[in-house]
Amino acid sequence: MNGFIHSTESFGTVDGPGIRFVVFFQGCPMRCQYCHNPDTWEFHTDTNGLGREVSAEEILNMYDGVKEFLKDGGLTCTGGEPMAQLGFLIELFEKAKERGIHTCLDTSGITFNPENTAAVDRLMDVTDVIMLDIKHIDDEEHKKLTGQSNKNILAFAKYASDKKKELWIRHVVVPGITQNDHWLHELGVFISGLKSVKALDVLPYHDMGKVKYQNLGIDYVLKDVEPLSKADAVKARDVIMQGIRDGLMAERNK
Repeated sequence: MNGFIHSTESFGTVDGPGIRFVVFFQGCPMRCQYCHNPDTWEFHTDTNGLGREVSAEEILNMYDGVKEFLKDGGLTCTGGEPMAQLGFLIELFEKAKERGIHTCLDTSGITFNPENTAAVDRLMDVTDVIMLDIKHIDDEEHKKLTGQSNKNILAFAKYASDKKKELWIRHVVVPGITQNDHWLHELGVFISGLKSVKALDVLPYHDMGKVKYQNLGIDYVLKDVEPLSKADAVKARDVIMQGIRDGLMAERNK
């Protein structure tokens, strides 16, 4: 089976444990206002025709070419949304595990269907770590921010937790949108119910993707929003952590 990818990176240091070979999948059903990879939105090629069709073996051959440099790392699939090409992703991870390669899935979980998990069950069998992006904890606000509901995303988080998959939760804090103590606290309460979370990355919003939007002729909705400071990101993380503590306390007091 072939899949469509945008590009690869041979020395990823923020894409899971260790140094990793990163595959950027082509295609995503969401349109996050702060997305810094709008060139991965289209499912076959981006608007400049940069996407390309590859096989799982081609990707693993590329991996083999740099594996000596991937200290304590492995293979990470990101995007775009890799689970939107589920069959290809499963084949890639299955072949990777046959070679003893550590696998990491960087996903929003947007394509998850809780009514039909057979294929995702198979994916989980060959996935070591999940980096899960939760864009907004409130469904209506999530729709404004991404154009999609968050219901399947939150369902995927619970599903992965039930599967005891190692979860790294990621959340981007955007001034005026997700920089909100109420929603940050509610996110923490939700995370408190997940039993396999190993890391929480609270990322400050940045506008480094502006140039891509200009080059693609796409309006950048957040052009007037200033980047968030690292200090404010730390404060936001503190609020989420308090929500986690409050959620755990409430569960113990039931």
